[in-house]
Amino acid sequence: MIFQRTTVPGLNYQLPVLTRAGARYYVTPEGNKYPSASTIAGLLTRDGITAWRAKVGTETADRISKRGADRGTNVHAVCESYLRGTLTPLERLGIMPTLKEMFLSLQKTFDANISEVYAIEQPLYSDRLKIAGRCDAVVVWNKLLAILDVKTANRHKPEEWILNYFVQTAAYAEMFEERTGMPIDRIVLATAIEGESHAVIHNRSKAEYLPILDKCIAQYYKENGSQFA
Repeated sequence: MIFQRTTVPGLNYQLPVLTRAGARYYVTPEGNKYPSASTIAGLLTRDGITAWRAKVGTETADRISKRGADRGTNVHAVCESYLRGTLTPLERLGIMPTLKEMFLSLQKTFDANISEVYAIEQPLYSDRLKIAGRCDAVVVWNKLLAILDVKTANRHKPEEWILNYFVQTAAYAEMFEERTGMPIDRIVLATAIEGESHAVIHNRSKAEYLPILDKCIAQYYKENGSQFA
């Protein structure tokens, strides 16, 4: 399927990336250095991940984390090409079977729900919130402008386990609105589950996650201050 593309003014910039102490920062066109939305939202899972790593051991945790990261990177790359309309038949043939099944589960839901694509892998930042990041896509999903975040997983996860994903995506919605002046309320998480033919879709309003985002930002700056001051 070829999606209609809509160009949005105000998004023609790049955000160079810096990494310090395992955290990602973006440099805005004005020279400000802001922590990533994933770093901010990651505060919600920090203690749980630390406990999990202690339970399974560093070697096992690293192996599982790398496998998940590699899988996510590969599926994201295929989805990006598909949304751009540049995925060739030869590239489709080259997708490993497990990854192809996950991509196809996402493709079906993209085709059923997306009518327009506004941005893909779009860098965003907010001077008000003092955060930045790069969202997977901004699309029209069921006739409403939405932030689309693509995930992969081994199995279904309770929503309370992925609160950080909702908060991170809500942050992208706030940043997009600040940069463009275009109101955006919907956040969509599309998760491909390994071994399953249907993606899991969460379609939410950003509003319920903004108070949590504010608390995470306040906690981050309380703990870290401005590391680049």
